[in-house]
Amino acid sequence: MAAVTAAMVKELRERTNAGMMDCKKALLAADGDMDKAIDWLREKGLAQAAKKASRVAAEGVVAQYVTPCGCTGVIVEVNCETDFVAKTDNFAAFANNVAKHIAKANPADVDELMNQKFVDDETKTISDLVSEATVAIGEKISVRRFARFQTEGVVATYIHMGGKVGVLVEVATSEEGKNNEDVKQFAHDLCLQIAAAKPEAVRREEVDSEKLEKEREIQRAKALEAGKPEKIVDRIVDGQIEKYYKEVCLLDQQFVKDPDKSIKGLMAEVSKAAGAPLDVVRFVRFERGEGIEKRKDNLAAEIAAMQKA
Repeated sequence: MAAVTAAMVKELRERTNAGMMDCKKALLAADGDMDKAIDWLREKGLAQAAKKASRVAAEGVVAQYVTPCGCTGVIVEVNCETDFVAKTDNFAAFANNVAKHIAKANPADVDELMNQKFVDDETKTISDLVSEATVAIGEKISVRRFARFQTEGVVATYIHMGGKVGVLVEVATSEEGKNNEDVKQFAHDLCLQIAAAKPEAVRREEVDSEKLEKEREIQRAKALEAGKPEKIVDRIVDGQIEKYYKEVCLLDQQFVKDPDKSIKGLMAEVSKAAGAPLDVVRFVRFERGEGIEKRKDNLAAEIAAMQKA
């Protein structure tokens, strides 16, 4: 039997987009013959993923996973071509498995993730799972991005509208705070806040300096255009920037459940009630498909999929 090298496996994968383990099996079955290996993959239906590689996958879900200890949380965006497929149990199960793997395996980025062995089955890589899912589900499947927080405090996740929006937040607190129900509720409320109000930063110091300067320029131009005297324009701009902070800074935002409170005020209130220090460390908000340009043929694909159901 001819020896199957890593280079051969790599070449077959590039030509078929099948999983690495499947490529190795095909080459072994074909005694190293590349063309026969491709035929073997086609016969098994494993080379079908290659036909879908150029399609646009802008639908899908944001999935989440939190470890049992509550110290590590993950959200991940997994895309497919149609909303119809995104709502299926098989697709949801696949996305949830990827989220769990990320929590446990801690990949540095998507490229590393794709080459990792799946934590629940080390005979397959995540890339293999994507290829298998592409064949089984019948659409292009891709893992687009993820965020993973590991903390000694509290981590919380929230998935909105069946996976359209996902939020991950980290709250620093003491050992007492970690086990306090009020603190856990506060972390959950933060997720709801972020999903609804779309803050861009936790606190004022973190606001992008270029965006802030641009906002100043816009407000100054508006004031001058409105005929305001030059001597009071700076005060007007400062007032508008204060409003801007309250829109984009999480701690300055009005609490969506009680607009009479700011998030900063709510945090102080919960901290006092729990007898534990609190601080919002960071957050991530993913909205499914944001930034992906959808092609018109996606609509046709979605209609066709619905007609088959």
